[in-house]
Amino acid sequence: MLDDLAKSLGHVFADMTILAEATTHGSAAKGARNYERLEFLGDRVLGLAISELLLERFPKENEGALALRFVGLVRAEAVAEVAEAIGLGDHLALSSSARNDGAKGQISMLADACEAVIGALYLDGGLEPARMFVRRHWADAVEASGRRPPQDPKTSLQEWLQGRGLGLPKYAVVSQ
Repeated sequence: MLDDLAKSLGHVFADMTILAEATTHGSAAKGARNYERLEFLGDRVLGLAISELLLERFPKENEGALALRFVGLVRAEAVAEVAEAIGLGDHLALSSSARNDGAKGQISMLADACEAVIGALYLDGGLEPARMFVRRHWADAVEASGRRPPQDPKTSLQEWLQGRGLGLPKYAVVSQ
């Protein structure tokens, strides 16, 4: 079963136990390692690979615009979409109670496992297999981010108001 996942990842693992760890949820670990440590590593590798990709794709954008794109590409929902696209949920080792609770489809769990898989790619093969996985599976999302980076809701509201000739809103703290 993990052989199929490894094929879809485009990497021949020298040590399949790393991939097994990356696909083991804490509920099924029973004292063995689960994906949490690899998730920690994979999160950083994903960040590096996305940062490189953004610098290449948007060479004239400033740091603020790149940061907005970055946040959209590494958020849990975006990572979970990649996990779903590669069928990662079908390869996860979960306890029967977690499986019955629908953990296989939870966004945070899928995102965490996907980051763990990226960490496993890095540990087993170095930066290049992890980088290639990210480039392959995030390329469309980078292109879909368009010519302008996403904006925070406050900036979007202000631009919408100004575009209609309206004044800027007045903000007030209602509680702390």
